[in-house]
Amino acid sequence: MRFSARKIHTTGIRLGCAGACCLAITLASGGTLAQSNYPARPIRLIVAQTAGGNSDMVARAYAQRLSERLGQQIVVDNRGGGSGIVATELVVNAPPDGHTLLLSPTAHAINPSLIAKLPYDTQRDVKPISLLGIGYNILVVSQNHAARTVRDLISAAKARPGKLTYASSGTAGASHLTGELFRVMAGIDVLHVAYKGAPASLTALVGGEIDFSFSSMASTLPLVRGGRLRALGVSSPERWPSLPEIPTVSEAGVPGYESSSWQGLFGPAKIPPAVVSQLHREVASIAKLPEMHKRLSTEGLLPQGTTPAEFEKFIAVEIAKWAKVTKAAGITAK
Repeated sequence: MRFSARKIHTTGIRLGCAGACCLAITLASGGTLAQSNYPARPIRLIVAQTAGGNSDMVARAYAQRLSERLGQQIVVDNRGGGSGIVATELVVNAPPDGHTLLLSPTAHAINPSLIAKLPYDTQRDVKPISLLGIGYNILVVSQNHAARTVRDLISAAKARPGKLTYASSGTAGASHLTGELFRVMAGIDVLHVAYKGAPASLTALVGGEIDFSFSSMASTLPLVRGGRLRALGVSSPERWPSLPEIPTVSEAGVPGYESSSWQGLFGPAKIPPAVVSQLHREVASIAKLPEMHKRLSTEGLLPQGTTPAEFEKFIAVEIAKWAKVTKAAGITAK
């Protein structure tokens, strides 16, 4: 995905002005020289998730290659908890020299709608550098469910308002809000049932306790291919490359529907622009590597390398979208 000068005037002939200009040039050169030495020491990459999750996997995949390209070790520091707030606050308060970075998932854009008093301003205090990976969910029902298509499911929900149920891996999490976005855009009345984690919600779905769910590709595809779940649609804007036979939810009955799970790279607000540009260039190159595509695709993700401007626009859209969803769902900030 892509979203695809300052002119300086000098005047004066007096020695004082000339000296001032020389000093300015010297200072500018020193600043450029300092930035060209980046990184000067190991980089601490704080991950807003515990070890073992998708964010951790993406962090380690990029860290290995970034380390090789930058000539410094990338130390992955997992700081889960607090929906990513703990990790983000550490980076916000770190020296803005590019040696402390943040890898945060979708919750980064959801938190402003759910947390009344964040200890930072998501858009003002955190600098987007690049989107690293993006994945989508699959809308699934059990093999014994009557619905064969997205339209079937919507019709069933409208025929029995408030009776159909959908599962999530936890209240106010990405899977819950993905389901709420579907509910709102499809204009249906369905009941949300929260489980403690994706495995529990999928077990309930396979057993027929729940009508449907939006679940990650990595956890759902084995059950779909094993004949235990039926896939009705994917939440991506286009059909997923490895699942061309499954329509998008948008084309199958809810025009414009899209919901993603993503991981992005951020830094402190005042991180030098030259450092941001350097990191983006390296990330963009790494994202194009065949081995990166292979590694992330096994988890239902596509590597990304968006520019800082593209990523900043993406974050703004995500924050606005989830704010509307949480309001429509009646999920209040705490």
